[in-house]
Amino acid sequence: MNLNCLAYAAPPASAPVARELVFLTWTDYMDPALIEAFEQQFNARVRFAYYADDPARDRMMIESEGHGYDVILVTGLEIDVYRKRGWLAPLDEALIPNLEHIGERWRNAYTAASAYSVPYAWGTLGIAYRSDLVGGEINHWRQLLEPGKDLRGKITMIKDYRDILAVALKALNYSVNSTDLQELDAAAELLWTQKPYVKTYSYMSLTEASELVTGEVLAALMYNGDALMLQEYQPAIEFVIPAEGSALWVDYLTVAASSERKELALQFINFLNDPKNAAQLAEYTYMATPNKSAEHLLPAAFLYNPLIYPSPGVLAKSEFYTSLPPRVLHARNRIIAQILR
Repeated sequence: MNLNCLAYAAPPASAPVARELVFLTWTDYMDPALIEAFEQQFNARVRFAYYADDPARDRMMIESEGHGYDVILVTGLEIDVYRKRGWLAPLDEALIPNLEHIGERWRNAYTAASAYSVPYAWGTLGIAYRSDLVGGEINHWRQLLEPGKDLRGKITMIKDYRDILAVALKALNYSVNSTDLQELDAAAELLWTQKPYVKTYSYMSLTEASELVTGEVLAALMYNGDALMLQEYQPAIEFVIPAEGSALWVDYLTVAASSERKELALQFINFLNDPKNAAQLAEYTYMATPNKSAEHLLPAAFLYNPLIYPSPGVLAKSEFYTSLPPRVLHARNRIIAQILR
């Protein structure tokens, strides 16, 4: 037997095995083209784990004790909570040079945000409605909370205690972070007035089967980017950020303390914050980007859309959520638990 022949016949060395990165996030919140580009550039495979709402994400983290994920997308208030539970790793900023493109307002909007997270997107709450099926314009929160007869059983509200209470408080010209129990009770009365008109308390589908697209729902409390996404399926959907102001939200990318792929996780975060990629992501999600350099790459129609980038006047009347005392959280949870029964 000729051993030299055997040597020449040996198969070529196999390609390096792709490293897996597990990303815990919302559905419909990432451009697949960016994922494909990242996977090719870094010889990686991104596996998604999805949650339906913030409490579901919290349950997933509790049940896993913070294990099994590499990158976790969280809302601003959760950063410090997750940090205190030991679930988040501090950022190695040397591995994220694209941090230089992020606006300081968004990096420092919440406690511990700058040390443990990188802003992903920001936006507001507003009212989406079917202009072709609703009589007249909707411009104020009270029109959603004290609706006309045509909206009975035709409203959807986000199933989030902060967001539900925020709009009721804003309708009464109170702060979304009110700690006054009388103000909270007044907001609760508004929500009880609205309850017979609410079809469901849930997050709406963002597909062509969405109830707002089909007309089963005529008005909904929604995040601005989600409403703009649904407009692609039904142009008659209007979205308004009421003149009374709204709640501002910021989503953040964090690295799990238990991750064995921290360097890859930081490379992923840095990749997403390359201005070109951040601009592409903003257009895909219909969300405002916290990446200042990316804004220069966005089309004028996107950058100057007041439903994506609200006017200074609306922003001045809008607020970030803040941490609240336990007694206030208990009162708020009690109110919403009763509403959702």
